[in-house]
Amino acid sequence: MPAAKTRVVVVDDSALVRGLLAEIIDRQPDMCCIGAAADPLVAREMIRNLNPDVITLDVEMPRMDGIDFLSRLMRLRPMPVVMVSTLTERGADVTLKALELGAVDFVAKPKIGVSDGLRQLGADITDKIRTAAKARVHRLPAPPTAGAGDAGGARVQAPGLASLGRLSTEKIIFIGASTGGTEATREVLMQLPADAPAVMITQHMPPGFTKSYAARLDSLCRIAVAEARDGERVLPGHAYIAPGGHHLRVERSGANYIARVQVGEPVNRHMPSVEVMFDSAARVVGRNALAVMLTGMGADGARAMKTMKDAGSFNLVQDEASCVVFGMPREAIAHGAAHEVLPLKEIAPRLMEWLRANAGLATSRV
Repeated sequence: MPAAKTRVVVVDDSALVRGLLAEIIDRQPDMCCIGAAADPLVAREMIRNLNPDVITLDVEMPRMDGIDFLSRLMRLRPMPVVMVSTLTERGADVTLKALELGAVDFVAKPKIGVSDGLRQLGADITDKIRTAAKARVHRLPAPPTAGAGDAGGARVQAPGLASLGRLSTEKIIFIGASTGGTEATREVLMQLPADAPAVMITQHMPPGFTKSYAARLDSLCRIAVAEARDGERVLPGHAYIAPGGHHLRVERSGANYIARVQVGEPVNRHMPSVEVMFDSAARVVGRNALAVMLTGMGADGARAMKTMKDAGSFNLVQDEASCVVFGMPREAIAHGAAHEVLPLKEIAPRLMEWLRANAGLATSRV
């Protein structure tokens, strides 16, 4: 008996985009478009009546914008959502908000040449729908009551881990992530103290989104977070995110580590690629590296994470229960790359515990 097709509802105010997305979806043997809505109010009834497996959701729509609709949907009837976003700075900011609210992934809609552009993105769109159909989604908590947690626009930070006090600048933490990784990485970084080792991050994201992502993390974390710049020194208390469309490596320059940001061929279909960053970490940083593999689809980085382990690094992998998609962590485990497999919330504390135990630091908390 053939497997059931993934049933998709498309929500977009553009009739052209609705038609193109429906055409792209219906060409796939394993999925079908069961409905297309021009606005969230129509979509609400469609979801109630048709019970789709996945919805694609435009960010900007009439009557109720995509973010408001997503927020209500994830509180009342959580389900896999792939956002369709414009390649603008505002589009990037809104898309990151959508991921925070529980959207599984997003597709960047071209600003011009929508018809040809979407057709060229067909494989990417359908791959993300397939991934979303398998993803774990969680109910969004109710919003806080008026005034709760209001800091008048001030920088708000979650409780973090105790300061390390002193630490060799030789240590570097390397994080790889894909689907679901924007929020998983945020969870790890927000717990790190201001004097944590340098962190280098490869998150699968297209050009135009990583700058906004880095700025958002910088506003939330004790460490400074920015897009990596080619040739800059890698320093403790800072996190460096691979820019979309570029590979990120670490290199040695005398006594210092530097970031190398370059355009190249995609590796495992990705640029930036976790494999590229982890390979450089194994070669250059060796036993002074700590590696973390977070949620994501596919196998990018698994082989190189094992190479890091063989070179002496300490490696943590996110467990299945806390992943949105367990693909990349599963592959890392299968390659024998993990020292420990932990729930997301335990990863940052374990990194700091390991650093205290292995850098001659006191284990007492302050």
